[in-house]
Amino acid sequence: MNFQQAIASGFRNYVSFSGRAIRSEFWYWQLFVFLVSIGTEIIDYSFVGGDSISTPLTSLWGLATFLPGLGLAIRRLHDTDRSGWWFFLVFIPLIGFIVLIIWWCQKGTDGYNRFGADRFKPDGYANRPATT
Repeated sequence: MNFQQAIASGFRNYVSFSGRAIRSEFWYWQLFVFLVSIGTEIIDYSFVGGDSISTPLTSLWGLATFLPGLGLAIRRLHDTDRSGWWFFLVFIPLIGFIVLIIWWCQKGTDGYNRFGADRFKPDGYANRPATT
């Protein structure tokens, strides 16, 4: 998945917490949010000033990207066959966030897992386990 596809996917799945997200989709989204955040900070600094704690554009950007970022983080955990509830590790200072970063960097499970097909491979559904 390239940069543009990842951004489009992030906004298309705005509040989707089901399914899977591949590494490139997740990390391109993080890069996009980071770069735009720098831009909004510069614009806020230019118009509001450096001595003010009010950052309206940056605040709006943060609100606009919070839910898609959360959904993407949970779908990324799903790709590694982990429940989205593991995201709550972020509330454990330092260690929880480090564990999440390690998991987000890992390769997703091949084929079908309990959260769906592998979106990276076109035959993701071909590896679906038999249901009874």
